[in-house]
This record gives sequence, structure tokens and C-alpha cells, in this order.
Amino acid sequence: MTTNSVPTSPVRAATRSAGDSVTAIELHDVHRSFGEVRAVDGLDLTIHPGEIVALLGPNGAGKTSTIDMVLGLGRPDTGSVSVFGLTPHQAIARGLVSAVLQTGGLLKDLTVAETVAIVASVSTSPRPVTEVLERAGIADIAGRRVGKCSGGQQQRLRFAMSLVSDPLLVILDEPTTGMDVEGRRDFWGAIRADAELGRTVVFATHYLEEADAYADRIVLMQHGRIVADGTSAEIKNLASGRTVRATLPDADTADLARIPGVDSVEVRGDSVLVHANDSDAVARYLYEHTAAHDLEITSRNLEDAFIALTSDPRPGADATDTADTLPAGTAGGPSAPTSTSPAVTTSGVTR
Repeated sequence: MTTNSVPTSPVRAATRSAGDSVTAIELHDVHRSFGEVRAVDGLDLTIHPGEIVALLGPNGAGKTSTIDMVLGLGRPDTGSVSVFGLTPHQAIARGLVSAVLQTGGLLKDLTVAETVAIVASVSTSPRPVTEVLERAGIADIAGRRVGKCSGGQQQRLRFAMSLVSDPLLVILDEPTTGMDVEGRRDFWGAIRADAELGRTVVFATHYLEEADAYADRIVLMQHGRIVADGTSAEIKNLASGRTVRATLPDADTADLARIPGVDSVEVRGDSVLVHANDSDAVARYLYEHTAAHDLEITSRNLEDAFIALTSDPRPGADATDTADTLPAGTAGGPSAPTSTSPAVTTSGVTR
């Protein structure tokens, strides 16, 4: 019995041949400025083939500027950027890199399949249209006009277009912005299924739960520097302490704040949340000196770590900082990072 099959995917063959000898992305001492604002400030970052890496940080952290340099859309003022051992332009010319950006023109009168076919017609050694539609989870709407597709379906179409060249690296910049919950879940299901083939995926997102759920590794940026790099669990551990939640009407926040080890106290209706390094001491105080009940003790989550590690320590810094005066996609601030492996690292964090 014989069957007709598509030749082995180049992404798998190339990944096997490259092994560990070539890094997917290598940035060394990269600086980039916009006027007087330093968007990327001495960035060192290594990403290995097959990793799924989330790039996180507040607005103006330098994420988009970094992605632009990896895609060859911007050049560093100093330092070096390589993609699979090549310059970004060389890697893209060979079809090794694709990107799914926040926006991008789609012809609304074409069908989904026709749109992908156009991309395939100008690609070297493209994968079959039916294959990439299946990988992106939109084979069932191949005949639907783009203008009739939902926002989530259009974003998955962009993902399908990015797979046509069978790239070794896919970069996603805020790929689920504007999607509803179901659309985001379906999109990430398609990304995860494709990543299992060994493709390297780097994505920037403001949805922390996406990074927590789908990334093998999280890189936190602030002011053009890396302030933390590790797995989700490792990043969470950098936010020391726990949160004690209890039902306590009319809580005396001043008394609670004086408990040794307490970082902060929040009141939400009849509930009080006490963030502290010594949760046992807080629990004992609540039981012995108050009428609190329904106590619950939880570890800090990724959001807590994000806030702790990216809070701006500079005097007078606020939401109107210089980064917000630049065009969309630029960033600013002082710094100097270190991040070359999945081992968790921190630098420049005020604790």
C-alpha cells in the first residue's frame, strides 16, 4: 500500500541539522535610541531553537524595538543581532523567520484559502495551502471571505500566512489584542500545536495569563533592559511573600500594616488582603486579635511578580514618562541587562 505524502517539513529537518550549535536569536550588547530616549540599553539575550519565549514588560519597556531589530525593521546603534547565525535580513530572505504583528492589511474580498495561496505563490518552497490552514485551525473556513471572518479568525489567518515558508522562527507581537476569550484560546491552541513540531516561538503580550499558560520561558523587560528571565514558576518566586485574604468588616488597616513583615494592606468590601513575607504571623494576628474568618493564604502570581519587577524606581517617574511621548512601538529609559539562558536572572531590581 502506498500513500501520497508531503515531503518532510523543512522546519523539522533544519532544526535537527542545526542541533544546539546555532542559536535561534542572539543579541549582544544591543543599544538603540530615539533622540535622547534609550529604547534598548545594552541588551544581551540568547534564545535557543525550539523554545517558546514570552517577552513581557510595560509600555515603553523596549519589547517592540527589540522585535523590530530581530525582524530587520530597525538597526541597533551599537551591538549585534543574529538569527540562526545570520543577519536578520539574511534569515528572512531564506524564509527562516515569519511574524504575526498586531495589525496588517488583508484583502476582504478574497477567501481565506485564496489569501494564503497568494502568499505561497511568491514564496520559495512553500508548504501546501491545505497544510498551513490545518495547522492554523482554519481549514473549515477556507472558502469564507476574509471580510466575513471574526477578528480571531483573521489573526489565525495571519498565522497561517506566516507558516507558508515553514519558518524556523515565528515572532508574534501582541497577537491576540482585541480577541474575545474563545478566540484567544483557539489561537493559542493553534500556536501550541504547531510549536510541538519544534518551531521557535517568541511572543510579546500584555495578557500575563497567556505567558503563564503557553511560554516555556518568560523574559521581563523594563527601560530597555532585562530585569528577569526564567520559567513562569521562577519568575513568580521572585515576588517574595504570600497574600492572606480574610473576611473582616471594618478592618483596621493601620494595625494590620504594623504586623512585622507586612508589605501592603488592601480592603475590598468586607474582605481584607494582606501582602506579607510572613503569612503565618498575619494569620495568627487575625485569629487572635480580630474577628476575621474565612482565611485564605495564596502565593504571589505572575501579575504580582510583574508589578514588583517592573515598577519604576526612578524619582518622579509616572505614566507620563518620556517613553509615552514617542511614537507607538518605541520605548525608553536607563539600564543594562543580562539574560543568556533559561536560568532565572535578575538585574537592577529594587527590592
